[in-house]
Amino acid sequence: MKNIAILGSSGGNLYNAGGKNPSKLIEEIEIQANAAGINIAAVQFVGANKSMDNLNQKTKARLYSWDNEKQRLEISPEQEITAVNQEAAEADKKIAAMIENEEIDALILVSCDPDGVNQKAIEAAAEKNIPVVGTGGSSMAEVQYLGANVISTSGTTGTTNRTRAVAAIQALSKHWNIKYKPAIGSSEASNLTLEQNIWQRISFRGIMMAALPGFIAMAITLALSKIPAFAPLGDAFDLLINALPVIIAAIAAKQVSGLDEVGIVAGIVAGVLSTDGGIIGGLAGGILAGILALYFIRLTLSLNFPGTTANIVAGGIAGLSAGFLVFFILAPFTLFLGNGIRDLIEMALNYNAILAGALAGFLIWPAIIGGVYHAAILPIVLLEMEQTGSSFLGAIDMTGLVMVSAGITLANIIAPKKKNETAIALPGFLINMGFGTFVEASYPFMFSDKLVFAGAMISGAISGAFVGFLGVRGTAYVPSFSAPFLSNNGIGFAISMAVALVSSFTFTFIANKVKMKKR
Repeated sequence: MKNIAILGSSGGNLYNAGGKNPSKLIEEIEIQANAAGINIAAVQFVGANKSMDNLNQKTKARLYSWDNEKQRLEISPEQEITAVNQEAAEADKKIAAMIENEEIDALILVSCDPDGVNQKAIEAAAEKNIPVVGTGGSSMAEVQYLGANVISTSGTTGTTNRTRAVAAIQALSKHWNIKYKPAIGSSEASNLTLEQNIWQRISFRGIMMAALPGFIAMAITLALSKIPAFAPLGDAFDLLINALPVIIAAIAAKQVSGLDEVGIVAGIVAGVLSTDGGIIGGLAGGILAGILALYFIRLTLSLNFPGTTANIVAGGIAGLSAGFLVFFILAPFTLFLGNGIRDLIEMALNYNAILAGALAGFLIWPAIIGGVYHAAILPIVLLEMEQTGSSFLGAIDMTGLVMVSAGITLANIIAPKKKNETAIALPGFLINMGFGTFVEASYPFMFSDKLVFAGAMISGAISGAFVGFLGVRGTAYVPSFSAPFLSNNGIGFAISMAVALVSSFTFTFIANKVKMKKR
């Protein structure tokens, strides 16, 4: 097994590109090193509390070192940087001795100090001709001038902690002819490579859930724009609608690529070009951008591109490639698909709105318990909201799930079967009413009593029929008192919500009394 040492500092430009979090920076290198079967033998890293471009003697800093026995990072107490540099100089001597004794096979440098606290280690590395990789334009130029065997170097601009780590380990693996694929996850699970997980990370549910706050923001903007004093917000609402594909694309590319900021940039570029395809177009563009970003950065680093250039290709070119594909080819199809789903819902409502609402409300509990809700219903809710800011199925969510759950938990606060059930029900009721989510709070009561479960489904159907009859469109995931204001029919939504709450409360109250009487 090859042994490496990580030397450097939080830097000047680096400070704002990941250097302000040394633990995360070093962890990323550890993750990639483990994936290649490379061992960290030493760390000497000076982490300041501000950019070293504005350094002074009063600047506070910490020294990050490596505990070989426990295989973990050690962090010194914060003190003035002059004191930390003295400790770092002592660590520099020890690492230089390890290099001379051939206990270290390579150096990874991150905004190092070749003329100061890293001088002896770098001189020893030059004398032993061990490979050196790193980032930091001026510092790496000085390292090369000192005669070190630099096999890969790059500036800091445009790089991230992960891409710097990938570039460093990729260069060393290629130099030593070691098989390596970039990893994602914790250092303990670094055998899970980016490529192995890329298809598993394409999760419509995860992407849509992460994008939900953007849709809620749009619904709030729409509601405010209906107030005469805030009428100009109508233009902001239109702007937010156009931004939704960008939001989804950025989230999708980040999750799929596993490249953090680089993935986000690729997704934003692709999303801007995918707006004509609606949110499905943004989803397609983001997923494609994430896949291309990963493979582009692998390709460029294998060709010895500098880290900055590799990031530009991965973030910019991957985003453009995916975006152009949606813009010129896929947009009409993704837009047709999105419109088709919305048209099917409208057809069902036009045929018989009461029946459609009752059926949706009746089936929504089996859907969420069976895992269908987040995988299929929530994306459809967001598709509906894309055009109008509210949704038929969103209203069913609030009435048939949230308010039914609130009614069940309220009944178990007022008339519980057992005294300890009040403590279980109260937090669930408060979250349902205050945040429009956490319907799982009612599961213990539903699963322990068939009558309560049946009451939940019937209450969902009754409230759903009211939603259909009153032509309500709305959303969940907002405080219950505010939900009617984000609806197309505030009074109708409030009535439907009240029906769900009262109905489920009544069923649960009766079920609890029956159980208590039998007992």
